[in-house]
Amino acid sequence: MCFLKNVIFAIIMYTDTIEIDAHCYASVDDCRWVDLLVFTEPNGKLAVCDNAQSGVSFHAERIFFLYDVPSGARRGGHSEHTTTQLLIAVSGSFEVAVDDGMRRVTYILDSPCRGLLIPPGIWRELDRFTSGAVCLVLASTRFNESDYVRDYDEFLALSTKKNLKKL
Repeated sequence: MCFLKNVIFAIIMYTDTIEIDAHCYASVDDCRWVDLLVFTEPNGKLAVCDNAQSGVSFHAERIFFLYDVPSGARRGGHSEHTTTQLLIAVSGSFEVAVDDGMRRVTYILDSPCRGLLIPPGIWRELDRFTSGAVCLVLASTRFNESDYVRDYDEFLALSTKKNLKKL
């Protein structure tokens, strides 16, 4: 998969006419844990997301959080064309299911010291929020509705090229 990504990026760098959507090559294997730096003092702990040391490859252009999510409610239910996100459970816990159109993997976020990095082209659904759970999201881009894919069938259609490789 990494070889294919390198070829795609090389083509994009040398051609202005080829535009390949992230949904065509995104994989749940590209989602990964990011451990934050933790400093422990007698008066409490400090968790820091330092791009260089945490391995986060973007500077946050947008920061938001989800809270007071009712029991049984779901959040997310979308993918994005260009935005990378880092999700952190700063309080409580919740599950994040990531999907690349071929495979679905579920992560449990339950620590303010660890986040889940989700690249563009990955569908995500958040659920099973505990009472008092807070999900902090650092996003690589500012909000732009046209960046979102909110219909799962449309997401699958964008991901079709991955499925054709299996034939």
